[in-house]
Amino acid sequence: MKVVHLISGGDSGGAKTHIHSLLSNIASRAEITLVCFMEGPFAQEARALGIPTVVFEGHSLPRTLSRLKKFIREGGYQIIHCHGARGNLMGALVKRDLKLPVVTTVHSDYRLDYLGRPLGRLVYGTLNTLALRRLDYRIGVSDAMVDILIDRGFDVDTLFSIYNGIDFTPRRAAQDRAAFLEGVGARWPADSVIVGIAARLNPVKDIPTLIKAFARAHREEPRLRLLIAGDGEDMADLKALARELGVEEEVCFAGWVSDVDSFYAAIDINTLTSLSETFPYSVTEGARAALPTVSSRVGGVPYLIDHAVTGFLFEPGDVEALAGHLSTLAADQGLRARMGQRLYNKAKSQYSIETTLDRQMEIYETILRRQARPKGRCGAAVCGAYGKGNAGDDAILEAIVKELRDIDPDLPIWVLSRSPQETRLRYRVNAIYTFRLWRFFRRLGRTQLYINGGGSLMQDVTSRRSLWFYLLTISMAHARKNKVLMYGCGIGPIQYPSNRRLCSRVLQRNVDAITLRDVNSQDELRDMGITHPEVILSADPTVILPAAPAEITDGLLESMGLDPAGSYICFTLRTWPGFEEKAEAFAQAARYAYQRHGLTPVFLPIEARLDNVAAGRVSRLLGDVPHLIAPQSASSYHAIGLFARMKIVVSMRLHALVFAAGQGVPLVGIVYDQKISSFLDYIGQDLYLDLHAVTPQALTQAIDQAAARMGDREFLLGGVERLRQVEHRNSQAAARFLKGEGA
Repeated sequence: MKVVHLISGGDSGGAKTHIHSLLSNIASRAEITLVCFMEGPFAQEARALGIPTVVFEGHSLPRTLSRLKKFIREGGYQIIHCHGARGNLMGALVKRDLKLPVVTTVHSDYRLDYLGRPLGRLVYGTLNTLALRRLDYRIGVSDAMVDILIDRGFDVDTLFSIYNGIDFTPRRAAQDRAAFLEGVGARWPADSVIVGIAARLNPVKDIPTLIKAFARAHREEPRLRLLIAGDGEDMADLKALARELGVEEEVCFAGWVSDVDSFYAAIDINTLTSLSETFPYSVTEGARAALPTVSSRVGGVPYLIDHAVTGFLFEPGDVEALAGHLSTLAADQGLRARMGQRLYNKAKSQYSIETTLDRQMEIYETILRRQARPKGRCGAAVCGAYGKGNAGDDAILEAIVKELRDIDPDLPIWVLSRSPQETRLRYRVNAIYTFRLWRFFRRLGRTQLYINGGGSLMQDVTSRRSLWFYLLTISMAHARKNKVLMYGCGIGPIQYPSNRRLCSRVLQRNVDAITLRDVNSQDELRDMGITHPEVILSADPTVILPAAPAEITDGLLESMGLDPAGSYICFTLRTWPGFEEKAEAFAQAARYAYQRHGLTPVFLPIEARLDNVAAGRVSRLLGDVPHLIAPQSASSYHAIGLFARMKIVVSMRLHALVFAAGQGVPLVGIVYDQKISSFLDYIGQDLYLDLHAVTPQALTQAIDQAAARMGDREFLLGGVERLRQVEHRNSQAAARFLKGEGA
């Protein structure tokens, strides 16, 4: 593989570090050449690192372009990789003649690159923006940078993310803490808790917010000290601010520090207060030192730092929040150690230089594979109850997207969603607003496969109109010559005879295959006389989704104020006709579980907007029984981890039962819809009550039976393992249609 990299040659900071690190390490995997358009330190340092470097200097743009095109043709390069405004412009100008794929790495928000330089912003910023639109692919340095590009209308299928990886080989600081501090003039007591930041001292790094927050936190925790490594135009003003706030002796300005290993070994808490970033090296360098980190919520930082799990996040400029986090960490050495270790583990597995190199090669291979792909119909359209804030429905989409990507990692996926922007950002798929049916109809003319995506879409209990809507989209897909697959779904209940006839007619005429998540749905299809589609008994696709690792779940529980080693019973309830009269029964059962079995009640929602209303009604009846209501629905990854820590789960929500069952948790189902009892029958966990039959006695008896099963992992996991063994039938059906094989 031969790749030519284009860059101005005047770059510095994180972009320079990223490119030098990437190219010097990737040479063993690909043949690369760096082309700069000016001689200087950037090109000289690249040569010193062994990177093949060519400089095309000159003020004649046509002549430079001619030389560049000739160089690329004669060199036999397969990919042109651009960096920065000038690299992007040159890539855009040679793209048409060379007919090679052109990709750029977006190292920073291109709209902020020329702040304070109005003329540069007008000229170079505009040219860069236009060039970015013309290139074939874009690599954002962090998922947050990709989010920005998605927000600005770039095609999701042309975007990739990469991170500034660093070498996690164990390092030894050149100086111990005492020696380093003495060397920078910080003469502080040995028991000081030192907050540190390594950053340029300019406005975008917002060091004043750090100094103000430190001053507040120091009043609460007098052992706190602040070490600032870096130089810049704001140095004098920052020193004056420290004097003004009365912390001049507690703040040390170390100036430019080249020995970063000794710096990070000397501090106890790493910080970042920037107003804007992509993915700063200072965060991963702190992670390599296993330091707890407090950072502004900018750029890709939230992808590394899970708030209150691997560190703390605050909104840029929020002095009070930052001060609170510093005080919390200063007061708790154990918390500092736990957060720092979790951050180290995550960063080492996901943000090492090896991971960055693997990702870059994967991107190159993907680009070449996509360039070689035959033109014509391609992709899948997915329709379901997505983008409505229901963690169960969103987990279905997550599982479907994962399985489609496993079939074909380059497959274009289009999703109908009530929140298309959120869906694009979360799942990295294209999305269309649910009711923009004309746009959806046009898109169906370019896709191969339509997926009616999981859940109980074929029912008229909650809404007849939703049933008609899904039947309409199925008919549209068939009319546009898509293969139609209903994916891991439940059927029914369909109460109205006219709806049953309509459903039977539409499915019979337009659907190629139906994979079902339970046996009762199979019976329902048979009762409606549906015989034409291939019917396959499978499982709910969400059974394939993983739980968050134990240390991440520990952090989530801590952030909720719960002991990770505690014993909990989960209630996942929802508003439904008849629920209000049963609230007292649920409260008595929760009280009983606490008093009899020592299980603290925790209310975990699947759709917080509805479920926490129900939880609140029960909570008000609990009196002095300790309990907690989680304020919002978690992502499937986190939710499954939380359900795994429950000793018993009592749920009206199907996906709470699915998530918990997959982790071997005893279940008590509350049946307001046949899908609850169907699932529990399917996995062999037979503890369930109809909502109208719920009484304190019946619930406490069921809880006792569930408690008796807590040690029987073989029984509890056996049913779900059987589901996992048949779930692949969903993706097998999709794969057949995508490969052009019939039902």
